[in-house]
Amino acid sequence: MNGNTTFVHRNTALLAVEATEAQVPVSSDQIDEWLAPARRRLRLPKGVLQRVAGVYERRWWRDSENGWRQGIVLAAERAMAKAGITRDQVGLMINASVSRQHLEPAVVTSVHDALGMPSSCMDFDITNACLGFVNAMTMASGMIDSGQIEYALIVGAEDVEEVQRGTMDRLNSKGATRKDFNNQFASLTLGSGAAAAVLGRADAHPEGHRLVGTQARAATRFHDLCIGDMDDMRTDSEGLLENGIGLIMETWRDANAAGLDLRGCDHVIPHQVSMVYTRNFAKVSGVGMDKIPVTFPDWGNVAAEAVPMTLAKHQPNITRGDRVLLLGVGSGLNTAFMEVQW
Repeated sequence: MNGNTTFVHRNTALLAVEATEAQVPVSSDQIDEWLAPARRRLRLPKGVLQRVAGVYERRWWRDSENGWRQGIVLAAERAMAKAGITRDQVGLMINASVSRQHLEPAVVTSVHDALGMPSSCMDFDITNACLGFVNAMTMASGMIDSGQIEYALIVGAEDVEEVQRGTMDRLNSKGATRKDFNNQFASLTLGSGAAAAVLGRADAHPEGHRLVGTQARAATRFHDLCIGDMDDMRTDSEGLLENGIGLIMETWRDANAAGLDLRGCDHVIPHQVSMVYTRNFAKVSGVGMDKIPVTFPDWGNVAAEAVPMTLAKHQPNITRGDRVLLLGVGSGLNTAFMEVQW
């Protein structure tokens, strides 16, 4: 079966979205210095991260053990306070991050405990590469629309220091080649950060931002273009760009054929990968760059949290009644577009 899967959100609103920036800035110039042995041996110029990806800085957590969890707690507490709800009202908490310190238990369990959530609050992880946060919002909306829960708290945090230090160590080793550099380049564009969003019933919160619908589509024949684990990530960057943009445009065309007029959205917040990706998307979709806020030059690619963190930063520029399109893409490949009526 071809085409998009369409989810219509009938009574769910985004009540708050907040972000926590990791505290330690790590410039691409600093990455260049750390990679000096590899650059000399492989005759690589400085500034590749800046010129090719447009990433000038990314961030790491000050507390390398617990910083990510503290980042989620801060964002979640701010989001619940802004939404005007208490912990006891939250019926569902989903962690949607890519980063994880272990396979078991679910990452969300330690965050649930750190936040002091009630035992009545169901908690689990959703992992779908960089698409996880949008997927989690879609699932939570279904539970709110059906009346199973009143409020959902979606959280996530990325912690990329370990994978980036491991990548640099491998590239600086004597056996590393230019092919290794190309395959592992994308991991150096990643960044750390955290986000949290509160969803609730639209009829109980007229001040909220109504979720309109989600368009989703899969192209899993490209599942092997980016393979990552807890300390290593290898990416076919060219293949990921070409086929990722292709999947987005297939989804885009089918959504517009169904009468959604996505190009008419006032704000388009795509996953934050690179300048090449963003400009390609703007060109093929016809969306002007003036509608697309970018954060990757300062934050890098914050994986599943890139979309909510960018939305949190950009929200002062959004006017009541504006149409906002959240556009997630995940290695695999999967994509989902969520429209929010601000």
